[in-house]
Amino acid sequence: MTARWAARADLVVVGTGVAGLTAALRARELGLRVLVVTKAEAEDGNTRYAQGGVAVVLPGEHDPGDSVERHIADTLTAGAGLCDEDAVRAIVADGPDAVSRLMDLGAVFDSGPDGRLARTREGGHSAFRVVHAGGDATGAEVERALLAATRDGRVPVLEGHVAVDAVRTASGAVAGLLVLDGSGVPGVLGAQAVLLASGGLGQLYQATSNPEVATGDGVALALRAGAPVADIEFVQFHPTVLYTGAGARGRCPLVTEAVRGEGAVLVDALGNRVMAGVHPLADLAPRDVVAAAITRHTASAPGGVDDHVFLDATGIDSFPARFPTVHAACVAEGIDPAVSPIPVAPAAHFACGGVVATVDGRTPVVGLYAAGEVASTGLHGANRLASNSLLEGLVVGRRAAEAVAADLAAGLLARPATDAALPVAPVATRDSLQRVMSRYAGIGRDAEGLAVVGSVLDVSSVDRELTTRELVEDAALTLVARALIASASARTESRGCHVRTDFPARDEFARRLFIRTTPSGQPVLAWPLSLRGAA
Repeated sequence: MTARWAARADLVVVGTGVAGLTAALRARELGLRVLVVTKAEAEDGNTRYAQGGVAVVLPGEHDPGDSVERHIADTLTAGAGLCDEDAVRAIVADGPDAVSRLMDLGAVFDSGPDGRLARTREGGHSAFRVVHAGGDATGAEVERALLAATRDGRVPVLEGHVAVDAVRTASGAVAGLLVLDGSGVPGVLGAQAVLLASGGLGQLYQATSNPEVATGDGVALALRAGAPVADIEFVQFHPTVLYTGAGARGRCPLVTEAVRGEGAVLVDALGNRVMAGVHPLADLAPRDVVAAAITRHTASAPGGVDDHVFLDATGIDSFPARFPTVHAACVAEGIDPAVSPIPVAPAAHFACGGVVATVDGRTPVVGLYAAGEVASTGLHGANRLASNSLLEGLVVGRRAAEAVAADLAAGLLARPATDAALPVAPVATRDSLQRVMSRYAGIGRDAEGLAVVGSVLDVSSVDRELTTRELVEDAALTLVARALIASASARTESRGCHVRTDFPARDEFARRLFIRTTPSGQPVLAWPLSLRGAA
């Protein structure tokens, strides 16, 4: 089926989260014609679910002795040897200006009794540097402020339009985006630049903190467009997602790490501390450490409980006021955090790898840019430091818009496309995919289990023309799952979020792994193209 309608813009942005909206607003300031696309409603992305806050060291608003350098050091430590230090420095250093600009747009952060911004501490941080809004509703406030800035008519947003494929020229440059509208009618958004800001891939797993839209669409689209992805095996499992019963599926309520930052501790069914002796930072160790410790602890089923532990927050004063979102989720499950420990378990949370991109959002494919969780800029390495995600979206979103404007002005991009046909791609059954990914490619992996995932995907995949949103999403999950197991199979070590039970030690040297697709669409290990000065 070919496109039946068309529209034009200088830049098409895929996604309405922090990275996408930040980029769209900055591109509009620079005089670009911008069109934003989202497959659901504008506020339905992952940003609004971010609870903890933004990690940033603001002038005059930080702990004594804290600094940008300490924030950089904490990020590098959490990344377990795989961060790109230059990228970390660039993004962290730009953080204060990015947060100030967000506040200028109207975002309101919580203040302390001294009138300065309130700050909390999360896992892996050596200081209280996470600024927050609405107690534990930072993402919702960030999303509100950004959406309000777009709804004055300056930035058009196409809701209910799913991105299917990049439209490319004969030389491989991206020249637009093929989409399905709300009625399933294909159309082409011709543009010299496409920015992927489509979020994560949590729906690869049965239980996740991510909304239902997080199906890895951007990663799959980039792979089909010829772009490499890096370190896709590093999926961060948040240690404390509200446990709602055995066999929980879909999005589960998050219990922000800031609860532990305010003094809560992890205990088992017998009241024993889970993190005692595990790490010098105990309950505030990096997320990969805490999630793995919980998994090991439950394996022995202390007190007969083998699938969750408890977060004891009974010592936190005014819990409902400080953590209203978490409190409401607990109450809905019949739990009063003031008197009872909160049952929690790890769940898929954040993709540390993604589409290879510079801190300016440029990928090796001309005309294709990436920012936010969909991208791998080198900031997160093998494990994301808590609350660095909103920071990255704010910084790289803005920088990507400026890169697009510069590349357009230099005449480096292709002419917009006018037509395209819907692709055909392998599609696996989502339920079976999620089951085998959760069982064999979650927190503990080994060669045999990863091979099982590959076999299940081979058996259950059928080539389909991507004529509906569901097919687009399931094709994306299928391709991304195959990319993940290819990379996870090749990384014969345990590092950060990637735990190989058959290779429990960390390798003696750090190396990034890159995946590209063959002409037949099969993900394989490869070295990336050099990232040039232009997209």
